Amino acid sequence: MSRAQTTARVQVIHSSGVLRSALVALLERERFQVTSASGFSRASSGTTGAPGTPGAPATVTVVDGSCPMGAAHLERRSLQGSAKEPTHATPALAAARPGLGLAGAGAERAGIGLAGASRGRAALVVLAGAEHPGVLRLAYAAGALGLVDRDGPANHLATAIRLAAGGGRYVDDGLAMSLLRAMDMPLSPREVRVLSRAAQGDSVAEIARGLCLSHGTVRNYIASATRKVGARNRVDAIRISRAAGWV
Repeated sequence: MSRAQTTARVQVIHSSGVLRSALVALLERERFQVTSASGFSRASSGTTGAPGTPGAPATVTVVDGSCPMGAAHLERRSLQGSAKEPTHATPALAAARPGLGLAGAGAERAGIGLAGASRGRAALVVLAGAEHPGVLRLAYAAGALGLVDRDGPANHLATAIRLAAGGGRYVDDGLAMSLLRAMDMPLSPREVRVLSRAAQGDSVAEIARGLCLSHGTVRNYIASATRKVGARNRVDAIRISRAAGWV
């Protein structure tokens, strides 16, 4: 599809105003119709849709999974049940190696079971780093169609958006092995989110309020995560999980 033919409406979610504006500018150069948001509320940067259709809903949402607002958006999407939580890597994915350049049907052939977006919702493209498989695990649970290396070439993001807008899949080759590790990590997406908030210094009450959980449920998630990573206590669990790139 040529740039002139591109009609995807894209919403960018990022908690950093500078980086959010940079992504908007990048995607507008690619002829996308772009809006942006800090979390769940729209910001003023970017256009609001095609001429004559102000405020038209986005067809693709781009989220930086490494920022707080991006992680919160992925958490919300994962709770809506857009994908089954992964357990073990498929044999085909286990055989994947860096340099495959997985995109579209190639990602399916490699066994990377990224789920499609639910009917009526924007397709999801996630910026992530190879050093943080926990973000990839959360993106998978949220039903992401595209995984783009946030340190990779800028044109990869445009490619992923175009594929996702048409229901295709894209996985940067630099993330393939990290996605494999994400499939095998012991923590569930919810445990990752709870432990990540604990790592940021949030109390049980703050985590419960932020994730709409009871205090007891938060404590249960922390205890479960501590047990799964073989830690002695919450502090040790955070240390182990950070070292592994899970939080």
